[in-house]
Amino acid sequence: MIKGIRKISSILLLTLLSHSGSIFLCQAQYRKVDDYIQKALINSPLLKDFKNQLLSDKMDSAILRAGYRPQVTASSTGTYAPVINGYGYDNALSNGKTFDALITANQNIIGKSRRDIQLEGIVLHADSINAASNISRQDIRKSITEQYIATYTDQQQRDFYLEVYQLLQKEEKALKVLAQKSVYKQADYLAFLVTLQQQELQLSQTSIQLKNDFARLNYLSGIVDTTVIALEEPVLTATPLTGLSNSIFIQGYKIDSLKLLNDKKQIDLNYKPQASVYINGGYNSSFILQPYKNFGTSVGFSVSVPIYDGGQRKMKHTQFQIQENTRQGYLQFFTRQYQQQVNQLVQQLQGTQELQAKITRQIKFTEGLINVDSKLLQTGDITIADYVIAINNYLNTQYMLRQVNVFRLQLINQLNYWNN
Repeated sequence: MIKGIRKISSILLLTLLSHSGSIFLCQAQYRKVDDYIQKALINSPLLKDFKNQLLSDKMDSAILRAGYRPQVTASSTGTYAPVINGYGYDNALSNGKTFDALITANQNIIGKSRRDIQLEGIVLHADSINAASNISRQDIRKSITEQYIATYTDQQQRDFYLEVYQLLQKEEKALKVLAQKSVYKQADYLAFLVTLQQQELQLSQTSIQLKNDFARLNYLSGIVDTTVIALEEPVLTATPLTGLSNSIFIQGYKIDSLKLLNDKKQIDLNYKPQASVYINGGYNSSFILQPYKNFGTSVGFSVSVPIYDGGQRKMKHTQFQIQENTRQGYLQFFTRQYQQQVNQLVQQLQGTQELQAKITRQIKFTEGLINVDSKLLQTGDITIADYVIAINNYLNTQYMLRQVNVFRLQLINQLNYWNN
């Protein structure tokens, strides 16, 4: 049926659309739903933000690794404490005047476990960003596909009204002759003209809706263009159900659990001994005795061992356990919602496909009835009112089929959204 509509539409396009003056269509170009999805993915500022966050995470990892290496600094200080008339700082403490110019290298002694835990935290943060990015990509695919389906439905509706409009125009010419020969009453002919004009208005209204939905499709995709381009029929197939364990929606909960474990390890690290060593060299003098000989070097170390913090460690672990309980609560609720949502979508899709098959069979009967009534109309063996009723039945059945098909495509789109 759709192929027949397109064939008639392409023949009558220039004549009918110049008559209604409602849309401008570029038939030479066709676009698929994937074209708009790819554009939206490329133009999305949110995905670019996630990409930049991942680059920043790589820099954090490099900065952390750089901190494991020796840290070299150059420093210089000078003091002068004068003693005037016996008043001033005790020279035994202030040395009167001092000066130093040193280069110092510090090295924190970091065990492999500490290094691995700190790097794991950065990796988990990157995994969290990737999980959020994957969900955002899925959201974009879903929203673009929804709008594409709506726009394609408008195009389909417009093409169908074109077919009916052409059919009524053809019958109008024959009815005009029959009315002039008094085969039909003039009032019946005028009633038919009203139906023809209503169909023309429907065509114009649908064309405007097509332009509006097309503009929104471009808007969501980040495309700056007002041209209405022919869209290919969206081919959507429900993907096999894979379960929740591999879903991108569950990855965030898994990563959050690992991040909480890593946070606990980070807290425990703060209660382990920490040590560092240093070496410096340069000039350090109080100018009291042979200052020109005060060039030298020194080495040293520092060790810190936490002993008591008032029970903060235990309280922090309790906080993390509360967060874990909250995470599990959200996960359990999401799991129930997910299962209910998927089961409902599968059930609705099955019912919609069965209804679509019934409507398709009904359309074949209505098409046959119109063909028979059209022949009877030429001979005056059927009233115009009965013919208009047959056309309205055909219109209503076709409209129902398109609405059911739209609902079917939307259900598949939602099912594929969750089943990923």
